[in-house]
Amino acid sequence: MSETEPDWPPEPAPAPHRLHRPRRAIVAVVELVLAGLAVWTATLAWSASVSTVRVRASDGAELTSYHYAGNWVLAAIALGLVATLLLVDAVRQVLLAVRTRPRKPKPEAQPAHG
Repeated sequence: MSETEPDWPPEPAPAPHRLHRPRRAIVAVVELVLAGLAVWTATLAWSASVSTVRVRASDGAELTSYHYAGNWVLAAIALGLVATLLLVDAVRQVLLAVRTRPRKPKPEAQPAHG
């Protein structure tokens, strides 16, 4: 068997600085606004999930119970999760908009002549 190297397809050229996009900051602001709306809606859903039930017993004692509607509790938890994911992605978008910059090529080192 001969050991020859197979013909590999040429590697594609790297995309020039695809991560650094200042417009990502606008996306982050929109995500922060959506996260705020999700938190506000989650508080409304949680408020709708709790209802108070008061019953007067035969001996005159007043009994107070709280009834939690599961669908509203689930909606509040899901909206909180959505808000958290939006917040995490907003931080990622800001970091990609601000931090990632193209690297400047380093100058070639000159060999020392003796």
